[in-house]
Amino acid sequence: METNMMTGKLFWICEWIMRLAFVNILWILFTASGLIIFGIMPASVAVFAVARKWITQGTDIPIFKTFFHTFKTEWLKSNNLGLILGLSGGFLFFDLVYIRTIPGPLQSALMVLLMIASMFYIMTCLFILPVYVHYDLKLGQYIKHAFLIGVSNMWLFLVMIAGGVLLATLFYIIPGLAPFFAIALPAVVFMLCSLQAFNRIEQKQRKLSGQLSG
Repeated sequence: METNMMTGKLFWICEWIMRLAFVNILWILFTASGLIIFGIMPASVAVFAVARKWITQGTDIPIFKTFFHTFKTEWLKSNNLGLILGLSGGFLFFDLVYIRTIPGPLQSALMVLLMIASMFYIMTCLFILPVYVHYDLKLGQYIKHAFLIGVSNMWLFLVMIAGGVLLATLFYIIPGLAPFFAIALPAVVFMLCSLQAFNRIEQKQRKLSGQLSG
């Protein structure tokens, strides 16, 4: 009996390793097919779409079909979103460069404000792809929702940061794992965290609807 249980667990682990590695390799190939700059966002969205389906619908899904369909249909929209996020990140970087040229106490005050803005930017970036694959919104609304969800679920944001740091440390220690898990594994972790936030929002909405109808 114990042998069967161990065999079953080992088989389950091997299946997940294969799934994650396959999706990660797809991300590399499709990112390269878009000359990196035009492929990274739609490929990343496709990874999160697959991760969401694994969590909500089970692992028995056509991985390549799901990935390719998402990459193709979301190519333009996701690249527009990536452009907005990229320009925002660039703006924060140039702010940092400029603030460092300012002498005296003003530099410290501005640096604190920049750090706060950067934290909100990172928080929005961590939630943006889970929000993108979970909701059907207009482009600007994705950023607004990701920001508001992050602010109202700061503990999940901290869990995502901690998980990201742990995974980055693992890939630093064992760099050979990165080509197979560096994107797909964090996507599953971030999607799990984000779905907790989404479920809380949906529960509150159902409760509010029940109170209004009552």
